[in-house]
Amino acid sequence: MNWYSQSGFEVRLEWGLPAVEHLAYDVDCVVVVDVMSFSTCVSVAIDNGALIYPYPWKDSSAIQYAERIGAHIANLDRTTSGKGYSLSPCSLRTIPEGTKLVLPSPNGSTISFSARDYGVAVFSGCFRNMTATARECARFKRILVIPCGERWPDGNFRPSVEDITAAGGIIANLGQHSLSPEAEAAAAIFRHHSEHGMSSLHLCSSARELAERGFKPDVDLCLDVDVSAKASRLNGGFYTSP
Repeated sequence: MNWYSQSGFEVRLEWGLPAVEHLAYDVDCVVVVDVMSFSTCVSVAIDNGALIYPYPWKDSSAIQYAERIGAHIANLDRTTSGKGYSLSPCSLRTIPEGTKLVLPSPNGSTISFSARDYGVAVFSGCFRNMTATARECARFKRILVIPCGERWPDGNFRPSVEDITAAGGIIANLGQHSLSPEAEAAAAIFRHHSEHGMSSLHLCSSARELAERGFKPDVDLCLDVDVSAKASRLNGGFYTSP
């Protein structure tokens, strides 16, 4: 095993796409945590009985993919117009049951797409389905939790407090599993913020970015805790309730 594999611990945590590439070969279950907003979108849609197809690229190939599988395609840019679906979770609150939606994103979708190739169980987790996700994942012995993080304006990776906190909440609810130091740290971060009802996360960088762009209702929705009893599991090419 490599020094970075966190081997010897049942629950492991590492950031972003490299976590899949370097750690997924040695686990049974991967949890993708992209709070603002991919994982929240997936949870909202699944609560309505829709099917979400992750797709890594926001380009014409996403449109072609949707056409090939007979699905709708989310707007490639977040929109406040109220027309169609996008990475705005609020746009999915009334998505009809049975709708097939391709949802491209550079973080959550890309990591989901990559993780499925390792033959492991893949879940999408966030605050709103935190306990449900932990309940499903607790059945597996070796669990890798991946906070996806965000992007700086120049496109470089930016760690995000909302993702590490939600990841920690899932970890804290897993029960009797041995935690790597990285996983223990995330659980401690969750406990700190939960003492204050997640109020400080409304002022985090990701939340302020969305609010400045006119998506304050999305922030509120993304920070709702345990309002969904359904986990989100990747079933072949799409997320659905287990």
